[in-house]
Amino acid sequence: MLSRLSFVIGSVGLLALSACGDTATERGLTGAGIGAGAGAVGGALVGAPATGAVLGGVAGGATGAMTDKDDIDIGDPIWK
Repeated sequence: MLSRLSFVIGSVGLLALSACGDTATERGLTGAGIGAGAGAVGGALVGAPATGAVLGGVAGGATGAMTDKDDIDIGDPIWK
């Protein structure tokens, strides 16, 4: 039950926060960073933070790269 809840929370977080930036590269990098952080937290709940970080980073990066600025916009990246 806990791993399912962790997965749902992580998925919602990735979709909500995976994309900021103008280009697909910026959005992918931001999504990967946010996804890795969320995945590490979710993975720590089930005893595998490194696995969670890798899976979260891949999912966040893919989601960020595949979205458009019109789909999700949480502002400019911090490096701009």
